[in-house]
Amino acid sequence: MLNLYDLSRVKGFRFPRSVICYAVWAYHRFALSLRDVEDLLAARGIRVSYETIRDWVARFGVQFSARVRRDRPRLAEKWHLDEVVVPIKGRKHWLWRAVDANGDVLDILVQSRRNKATAVRFFRKLFKTWGQPRVIVTDKLRSYGAAKSELAPGIEHRQHKGLINRSEASHRHTRRREKVMARYKSPGQAQRFLSIHDQTASLFRPKRHRLSARSYRHARNDAFGLWAEYANELTA
Repeated sequence: MLNLYDLSRVKGFRFPRSVICYAVWAYHRFALSLRDVEDLLAARGIRVSYETIRDWVARFGVQFSARVRRDRPRLAEKWHLDEVVVPIKGRKHWLWRAVDANGDVLDILVQSRRNKATAVRFFRKLFKTWGQPRVIVTDKLRSYGAAKSELAPGIEHRQHKGLINRSEASHRHTRRREKVMARYKSPGQAQRFLSIHDQTASLFRPKRHRLSARSYRHARNDAFGLWAEYANELTA
């Protein structure tokens, strides 16, 4: 994946797919700006503008995240859901996020409301992709209970502020990137970026504190191998 001497190309693009793959990976794996990625490539003798990198990230990031979702192992039966405020152009928006018991992000939804209708929309989005879990864990926001009763009354629902730390912890990377990007420019831009960013994070952040050094190296090598496979599947 990091072999920038692979000269195979995506049809219609001037730079090799290995360069595009590296740029998308670096941008989403680390808290880097587009100009930071431009400098990383320049240090390797690759002259490309940050605007071109922006296009790569938008165009191919969606393809990478879709493949990460496609190849994800079986999910845990317990999901943690939470929502956090995201200011966009002076207005309060809400980032809804669901993670499973392993801490892997399932999906996100950026909305201007924090009510039953939004919770219903988020549940439908999750169930369509992943099916239904055995248990959901949320805070005491009543919208969750109302939406669950309407869509999936058989799911066990645990509501307690102290039980959602796993979901709350997943917001830290969002805050870090929000600072680098000097806030999100629109709800649509936040939705697109975070949908890609969270899936990349799930692949390349395999809960290192739970793994031995050897297991972590294996997990990292597996992630690099998958990223290289996904790069070979890129289409214009």
